[in-house]
Amino acid sequence: MRDHALVEKVGNRSGMGSKSRSNTAVQRPRRRDRSSGETPSARLRILLGYVPAALKVGLAVIIGVLVFLGYRAAASASFFQVRNIETRGVARASMEAVQAAVRSEVSKTGVWRADLGEISVRLEHLPWIRTATVSRVLPDGIRVRISEREPLVVVHTSSGRFVWVDEDAVLLAEMVPADQMPDFFLRGWNEDDSPAARTENRERLHKFLELKRDWDAQGLSDRVSEVNLVDLRDVRVQLAGNDSQIELRLGAQEHGTRLTKALNTLDKLRQTPRGPFISYLDLNQGKRVIVGLVSGARAVSDETEAGTDSASDAARTTARDSLNPAGKRNKKDKGTAARNQAKTDVKRR
Repeated sequence: MRDHALVEKVGNRSGMGSKSRSNTAVQRPRRRDRSSGETPSARLRILLGYVPAALKVGLAVIIGVLVFLGYRAAASASFFQVRNIETRGVARASMEAVQAAVRSEVSKTGVWRADLGEISVRLEHLPWIRTATVSRVLPDGIRVRISEREPLVVVHTSSGRFVWVDEDAVLLAEMVPADQMPDFFLRGWNEDDSPAARTENRERLHKFLELKRDWDAQGLSDRVSEVNLVDLRDVRVQLAGNDSQIELRLGAQEHGTRLTKALNTLDKLRQTPRGPFISYLDLNQGKRVIVGLVSGARAVSDETEAGTDSASDAARTTARDSLNPAGKRNKKDKGTAARNQAKTDVKRR
């Protein structure tokens, strides 16, 4: 038993112990091959690390120039020349004018380099166009979306033309027979192309629409042919139909009330001999109506209470005096006419 144990002990010292020491002495880390794990980009970075800074800047400039020249060549190539112009939303505007404006701008630069903002501005200066949205359809197309202006009021210009305007007081195009006839026209438009004129015209348009709403509600619009708004403090109305030669001067306020009063007075005076010679009715004073006659009638105007019997009496007297020849008028008639004229002059003062 003892001998066996000793042998086993000696074996452990000389066997396992020496083997362990020999194994420990032999193990060493393997040397890695650095070149085997490097990528091309890593190698490039290593090389650039040895390149001077000035050379780096020069390389960057050269690359930028090459990119720019390539862009210029690509943009000017026939591949990007405009061949198709797609237009949407055009009803009243001229399709030919829209396409011609786009083609004129894009033909200089090609689709790739076209200034879309500049094209939009140019299109919005064309009649009927409120806004124009322009986009590219590569390689050779341009798409245009149009939002048109809506005709609102017809303006009777100083040259005699009848032109539509929109809510922004922008002149659009002349009225054509196919257009719906408005109730009445606006006169007194400032046709200067200036900011001050545009401001004035917007005020005129606002006033015109206000009058129209008021008179539509009262059922008076069908008796009006046009409204003269040269001076907003002196609104004047030209009547329609059989009264088309008569002007109503309504002043600066209470236009609905004054129009009603003027029409009632006119309807009464129409039944008198003076009716055919009425030229205007002036209601600037509000409560009184001044009746003006055409120059062929001797009496130029009478100031009368609106809607009273005295107005009819004065009208009949003045009309009789103006219609009688001077040679046949007796002294009594002359005296009556003189008194009536004197009364009128006093009231005017």
